[in-house]
Amino acid sequence: MGIMPDVWIREQALGRGMIEPFVEAQRREGMISFGLSSYGYDARVADEFKLFTNVDSAIVDPKAFSDKSFVDRTGPELIIPPNSFALARTIEYFRIPRDVLVICLGKSTYARCGIIVNVTPLEPEWEGHVTIEVSNTTPLPARVYANEGICQFLFLQGAGPCEVSYADRQGKYMGQRGVTLPKL
Repeated sequence: MGIMPDVWIREQALGRGMIEPFVEAQRREGMISFGLSSYGYDARVADEFKLFTNVDSAIVDPKAFSDKSFVDRTGPELIIPPNSFALARTIEYFRIPRDVLVICLGKSTYARCGIIVNVTPLEPEWEGHVTIEVSNTTPLPARVYANEGICQFLFLQGAGPCEVSYADRQGKYMGQRGVTLPKL
């Protein structure tokens, strides 16, 4: 399994719609960088967020998740309270090839501020907006900027196509648009 370079990422994005919209070079003028890098793609966070709240004293249960645990926010930035988190999504819509697995890592600019990004791997033939968890691990409020870089995706190509892809299994998060809450 090898990590794929910028040339391959560009070819897949422009020729096969793997990333839409696609930014061909890193942009960073006065913002947290996004776009194509040497061996990855830095995605942007959209301006729609689901901010975790405990107003209704809900219990977080992945088998019986309640959307009452979140308040919706839209705007150019989001303030995440101390020791809390928000769900967001990428601006980019991804279509993963059958022989590729994608790993996501948070941007170092946010990590150095105690803001951690978590995304599970994008499986072969999965497609959609990527839902992102953004955790504020600090005792202070933390700001996240919409329409700027939030994480980097690394594309790992397998020795061959998988036998059963995410699409073949009819995965529950296939084709998601917007911020998607947990499903059982």
